[in-house]
Amino acid sequence: MSAASSRVGQALQAAVSAGAGTYLADDTKREIRICAGTACHASGRVALRKAIDAALEERGLAGDVAVVETGCHGFCEEGPIVVVRPEGVFYPRLKPVDIPEVIETSVMGDGVVERLLYVDPATGRRVAHEREIPFYALQKRIVLGLNGKIDPYSLDDYLAHGGYSALAKVLSQGDPQNIIAEVENSGLRGRGGAGFPTGKKWRLCRQNLGEKHYVICNADEGDPGAFMDRSVLEGNPHSVIEGMIIAAYAIGGGNGPVEGYIYVRREYPFAVDRVRHALDRARERNLLGKDILGSGFDFDIRVNQGAGAFVCGESTALTASIEGQRGMPRGKHVRTVAHGLWGEPTNINNVETYANVPFIVKSGADVFASTGTATSKGTKIFSLTGKVVNGGLIEVPMGATLREVIFEIGGGMLPGREFKAVQLGGPSGGCLPAALLDEPIDFESLLAAGSMMGSGGMVVVDDSTCMVDFAKFFLKFTAEESCGKCVPCRVGTSRMLEILERISEGRASLQDLDLLESLADDVVEGSLCALGGSAPNPVLSLLRYFRDEIVSHVVEHNCPAKVCRPLIRYGVDAEACTGCAACIAVCPVHAVSGERKAVHSIDEDLCIKCDACRRACRFNAVSVETGVLAPA
Repeated sequence: MSAASSRVGQALQAAVSAGAGTYLADDTKREIRICAGTACHASGRVALRKAIDAALEERGLAGDVAVVETGCHGFCEEGPIVVVRPEGVFYPRLKPVDIPEVIETSVMGDGVVERLLYVDPATGRRVAHEREIPFYALQKRIVLGLNGKIDPYSLDDYLAHGGYSALAKVLSQGDPQNIIAEVENSGLRGRGGAGFPTGKKWRLCRQNLGEKHYVICNADEGDPGAFMDRSVLEGNPHSVIEGMIIAAYAIGGGNGPVEGYIYVRREYPFAVDRVRHALDRARERNLLGKDILGSGFDFDIRVNQGAGAFVCGESTALTASIEGQRGMPRGKHVRTVAHGLWGEPTNINNVETYANVPFIVKSGADVFASTGTATSKGTKIFSLTGKVVNGGLIEVPMGATLREVIFEIGGGMLPGREFKAVQLGGPSGGCLPAALLDEPIDFESLLAAGSMMGSGGMVVVDDSTCMVDFAKFFLKFTAEESCGKCVPCRVGTSRMLEILERISEGRASLQDLDLLESLADDVVEGSLCALGGSAPNPVLSLLRYFRDEIVSHVVEHNCPAKVCRPLIRYGVDAEACTGCAACIAVCPVHAVSGERKAVHSIDEDLCIKCDACRRACRFNAVSVETGVLAPA
């Protein structure tokens, strides 16, 4: 063992020993783990924690049973979640009133409270243990492996599970080129959307000389319905920090000074608080800052909070924002690895990319590359949302099919509904139909299908969704979020949105479809940055896979999903109406009238088509018709 290796090893051991006597999460100890992810917090996590503390105190168990608030467990649909260890008894949707029974049965005893267990909707069977629930059993959790197991505020928890051992290994070896080669051999590609080879980016950044190099973590997660990076930062911030330090050493070790930034949106208060706390604890243990682990390598990280502009997810706009300028992209020819933050060589990866690095260093490139496909290695985290039974945060091997994710892990559609489409890649992704459910999820397959991996948003819709309305939602988002710097994006997306509005209102012609496609191509080709260039994807996939539905809107003035308000009309079925007046009570504009116990009627001139009357009727007497406008 070299002197440098011995010195680093001793420094890491000193960092671990510094926490001796503090509680460490341990799968063999009796403990109660509470999901403290954003979703469970919104579902009542605080009240649940108070009830648990009170119940343990009343029974004299406060000093014997540890209560650990962890990061997101992933099964957000079932929050708030409590897991009793070491047995791993899983209790979903708990309420404070349930806590005394759980404590007495599963903490003081070895039993389970049957009525509170998770019920598998596919079989109707009650499942007691977390590991047996299909939602978890069918995943492969690498980045999310410690979410739900450790306290994100505890550096000791992270160290107890091998944390920072990858960093120690890197600093002991002392050759940055070997680290870059290991990441290259692993096949890790950027998880932020573009899928650029991570090791190659590191090598290019190292080769570009400057007075200083910068390593930036892009945590500006702005996609509607996406919460992957947020949950990793909230649940295991040290994994990202460790990955960033390794990247900094690979890029700058012996190559000049390096500084780091985590660029995170201000709307993520839990993530910001936990990251800052983690940075402070890492500095205290000599894992960050000057002379890290006695290696002679200096590196520190600052947190920069963005104002929530979607465009700041683009690398050059992000660096402009950190510099204090308006977040606007530069020309396509600008490469941040050469001219990034303050004109210096800059490496930018997203949260998930950095969080994969410690695993690669510890386990080896071959182990990481053994999962996934020939060109897309490892796993990918998705936020599975929309009209699906099991919504939440999942991690699956690259190459898993859409059907496996949506129907096996996600549990399929809600009762009585059929799958219609899935939107991948956020507002810049495409909508894929049922015919492509068996397509593998990897970078190349999704691009060929007219979608993209993106950062990992996955929105599932069923037959109650109008695809014109769905595409309009995403295009409206990108049009509003355009920075306005280039004409194709600023004007083109707005003109495309106007055409979609005409289609949904029954005012479009078939020629508008050709114009829509032409405009989309112009925006793709002419936009300054990748965000503008991918903005038309929802529309292009709509034209490609759901053209019949668009034509139905244009030619027949028919919205098959009965969503587009100008194309539908509400009426009352005289045979089904009992005159209960429930619809009258909820109508906000008094469009419904009629005597009690007599057939009611709806005034079309007053009706705003809010759907309140149909939802209030218990007798299915309110009907919705479409195709009511005469063709132009």
